[in-house]
Amino acid sequence: MTFQIITDSTADLSQSYLDAQHIATLGMTVTIGEKTYETIGAEALDNAILLSEIKQGKKVQTSQINSGQFAELFKKAVSNGEEVLYLAFSSGLSGTYQSAVIAKDMVLEEIPEAKITVFDTLAAASGEGFLVEEVVKLRDAGKSLSETLEILTDLSKRLRSWFMVDDLNHLARGGRIPKAVALVGTMANIKPVLDVDTEGKLRQVSKVRGKKKALKTLVDNTLDNIDSNYPKVIIAYSGSNEIAEQVKEQILEKNIVKEIAIRPLSPTIVTHTGDGTIALFSISLEKR
Repeated sequence: MTFQIITDSTADLSQSYLDAQHIATLGMTVTIGEKTYETIGAEALDNAILLSEIKQGKKVQTSQINSGQFAELFKKAVSNGEEVLYLAFSSGLSGTYQSAVIAKDMVLEEIPEAKITVFDTLAAASGEGFLVEEVVKLRDAGKSLSETLEILTDLSKRLRSWFMVDDLNHLARGGRIPKAVALVGTMANIKPVLDVDTEGKLRQVSKVRGKKKALKTLVDNTLDNIDSNYPKVIIAYSGSNEIAEQVKEQILEKNIVKEIAIRPLSPTIVTHTGDGTIALFSISLEKR
């Protein structure tokens, strides 16, 4: 292993994968009412419980990972003589990236020779996870950290993320999108199609009438100009996986991609999107 990979719980990666690939992970927390839940490990919050509480009108909120947690993990890795690469949840959606940067500076003050890279993926959910998986392949192929970063930087610019959220009010309450966008989405069965922009923020790209047309738009946008060197699509969802399976069939009919993965969104993301979210992730030939 040429360097230690670290990520966070928003990446939608299973614990079994993280363990098998020796990826260290830190988790955000979700607070429902007065109770706070972890999002990684054996006591991780179950999405079914979270969605049930949201539907009951409970107040839910997330807390970012603090600098102390990052510093402890960074110090442990560099004390073992390892170079560190942390792939962070988008700085456009959370302060977690900045917490990691502060932690890096803290560790360097104590251990000046430490080699720690904090990489802003400018991505969310399985978009972040997509990049983590590609970094694992590069590490296992014997690439150095500098070689990996060169490829990772290119991929992150071409990572495309397309979302459809059933109830945009969740995103508006968390400040992820303007309230006016959420208002439009509740009128006349209009489904805004969202993506993640160059600053790692959510933006409305188009408005489509009806879920069926919106899903077709997600599929078309995902497959348009997809890089044949990365013939893979990740579908992430909240609630039932029924629609995710339907989207998978639509993609397979196009005979363009070779690999399709379906994954539940992490509780951290579901807190802000609610039930019925579908998100598609791929690598495009063009920059986002």
